[in-house]
Amino acid sequence: MTIEKARQILKHQFGYDSFRMNQEAVIEAVLNKKDCVVLMPTGGGKSLCYQIPAMIFDGVTIVVSPLIALMKDQVEALRANGVEAAFLNSTQSASEQVAVFRSVRGGQTKLLYVAPERLFQGGDQFLEFLRELKVSLFAIDEAHCISSWGHDFRPEYMRLAILKKEFPGVPLIALTATADKLVRKDIFERLAIPEADLYISSFNRPNIYYQVEPKRKSYDQLLDFLEKRKEESGIIYCLSRNSVDALAADLRDQGFSALAYHAGLDKTTREKNQESFLKDETKIVVATIAFGMGIDKSNVRFVVHMDLPKNIESYYQETGRAGRDGLPSDALLFFSWGDVTKLKGFAEVEGNAAQSAIMLKKLDTMGTFGDLRTCRRKFLLNYFSEEFTDDCGSCDNCTTEVAKFDGTVIAQKALSAVYRTNQRFGLSYIVDFLRGSRSEKIRDEHKNIKTYGIGADISKDAWYEYFRDLMAQGFVAQTDGQYPVLVLTETSMDVLAGKTPVQLTKSRVREEKLTRVAREVAFPHIPELFNELRRVRSVFAREENVPPYVVFSDATLVEMATYLPQTDSEMRQISGVGDLKFERYGADFLNEVRNYCSRNGLRSRIDLKSKRRERRPRTKRDVDGRDTSRISLDLFQAGRSIPDIARERGLAVSTIENHLARFIPTGEVSLEQFVQAEKVEPIRKAIDKFAESNALSPIKEYLGEDYSYGEIRAVMAAVSGR
Repeated sequence: MTIEKARQILKHQFGYDSFRMNQEAVIEAVLNKKDCVVLMPTGGGKSLCYQIPAMIFDGVTIVVSPLIALMKDQVEALRANGVEAAFLNSTQSASEQVAVFRSVRGGQTKLLYVAPERLFQGGDQFLEFLRELKVSLFAIDEAHCISSWGHDFRPEYMRLAILKKEFPGVPLIALTATADKLVRKDIFERLAIPEADLYISSFNRPNIYYQVEPKRKSYDQLLDFLEKRKEESGIIYCLSRNSVDALAADLRDQGFSALAYHAGLDKTTREKNQESFLKDETKIVVATIAFGMGIDKSNVRFVVHMDLPKNIESYYQETGRAGRDGLPSDALLFFSWGDVTKLKGFAEVEGNAAQSAIMLKKLDTMGTFGDLRTCRRKFLLNYFSEEFTDDCGSCDNCTTEVAKFDGTVIAQKALSAVYRTNQRFGLSYIVDFLRGSRSEKIRDEHKNIKTYGIGADISKDAWYEYFRDLMAQGFVAQTDGQYPVLVLTETSMDVLAGKTPVQLTKSRVREEKLTRVAREVAFPHIPELFNELRRVRSVFAREENVPPYVVFSDATLVEMATYLPQTDSEMRQISGVGDLKFERYGADFLNEVRNYCSRNGLRSRIDLKSKRRERRPRTKRDVDGRDTSRISLDLFQAGRSIPDIARERGLAVSTIENHLARFIPTGEVSLEQFVQAEKVEPIRKAIDKFAESNALSPIKEYLGEDYSYGEIRAVMAAVSGR
């Protein structure tokens, strides 16, 4: 099958001009019926790798997905782009599930999302159902869940190998954002796809700014951080449910829009809080790691970790929930070695020494990241075996200037303490020893050593900072394991002997200059227009009961507020404006941009948008040459209701209303057929009230839920004679 068809779907269905990363190569392989394992960063567009082939293949694509929220999000987004998709899960009533089964059997559904448990529910019952269908593709999302070496192991994933056994001729694609070499090996073996093609895209998320702060007065630091981001969406992760509840309540007391999410809340509360966040009604979710996997909210601008994640994979995946739309976003971690020690008590796997060792090693690596003095992005990418040689210019370490001083004497005191206690004690003990602590944990024999108390003039926090610095420079090291101890290195004795001077960091000053990521990613958009477009989007989202980003992502609105499209063809050049979304929403957003430009004397900047010139899409016509609006009109004149026409044509009711409103000025549709008589006058008055704006959204907001966009468009068409 030609890849050209996939490119057309990408442009006209999803509104994008070109594929990213390995998307095109993966789609071509799937279309050629090859099994694939795909590693692509969060927000990199993994779902298109199976969604586009699903639309090209005959039959249905079965998507195995671990979380209900992910299914719901993706199905809503697909339907918004005119793709027939459905899901089966425990939130549905029996009648709703029957309707889904009927739709799948009837061939209307192109993608069916199911949980892995559903595949094996009732023995082979569901598999028998699949055998009756023409299954074109299996997609295993979050495929790292299949590995017990991974960070999110799901035992039910282990049974998925049956798919290749039962459906050997059906291609299978496994997708994940986080998998080291051990996990990759498990994916190939446990899904029974040893010959699958492997596609690894860059793990780099250039729009995310990585920042780590010492876990001291972290709440006050958090408030300062949030104060600058009051209008932005974010996720804050805590280790325990109690911490989540307390922090969410404290933030609300401070005037922030925040809700809690964790497994201890009842199901109704969890779903309500999640829905409120997805719809931008709540700005901040404070959560345990129970929240977020697969959440497709594209405009999360920050992710904060109040506590340390257990491994780099979890950290990378959780921070990756920020900035999925490609706009600049922040990842803030509050770090202390105390968290590492605390988590080691939970890292061991009972009865499995090998797995315990791997988990402890992963935790130590997470600690190393928290303590890092070099480029954080380079460390993350190297962890995933990706070469990244230059400093990124967009993490705290790359944008921080440091003042140094001669710290040789301090270093000698620190190393002497480690040496004289026989390299058998951890960091906190050594710091207490240097400060002359009277604590009972300090051994009596150590209190007689002359180094005891030699650092009493230096604060505990400063000692921790100095030891971090010494470790980063290789003058002292920490052992692995649950109880790490400080040990000397090859260079330690030269420092103690006075042969090697040591420079320590006196202070760290974060640069206020624009970071590389901001220069490369940020658009010179007009914030005032962007906010007006968000308001238009909110009205549509409320009317259709979907999250705002399902209408248009922040990235799409930013492009509108940057390039200021003035015509239909210019609006179609904006990324994310596919054919269906243009037909459904384009006129209103275009009016908003035009009106803003008219008020402020601005013109289109579309020529600044670098893109490959696309041919203007042809009008959809049937065999008799009638365009899509005329087809709707013919059905309407034949006595079909608007909802019936929408169902038959697979379009939204609002789209059919838009089609028919075009024929009111020609007299082919009368206003009375379209709008109840008692509604006409209130709509006329509202149109007059907002005559200057010429946009639908303020009129709709003014009139309320009893009036539809279609009715408003119809009266506007009658009034204007257009």
